[in-house]
Amino acid sequence: MNINELMRQAKKMQEKYAKVREEAAQKTVEGTAGGGMVVVVVNGNNEVQSVKIEPDVVDPDDIDMLQDLIVAATNQAVQRATEMMHKELSALTGGMPMPPGMF
Repeated sequence: MNINELMRQAKKMQEKYAKVREEAAQKTVEGTAGGGMVVVVVNGNNEVQSVKIEPDVVDPDDIDMLQDLIVAATNQAVQRATEMMHKELSALTGGMPMPPGMF
């Protein structure tokens, strides 16, 4: 295989990678805490899209609990978004693991 063919294949792979990332960025996942009292929606770029808090969980005397629920739901949503992105990209690489920091 010559260098030009290798470069062409690398560019093609890079274009596919960009398309997969773009498509995954349009998808969303949820993280929940407190039995669904706090719901955080994150997209494939790990950007928070929305936060929903049920009024029953808002207690002015226990703000710490609400903050903990928000953190837990956000962390779960980010983890799910990362897993989704890994799944999308592993289809592109034929199941080969992605190097750390690839996305």
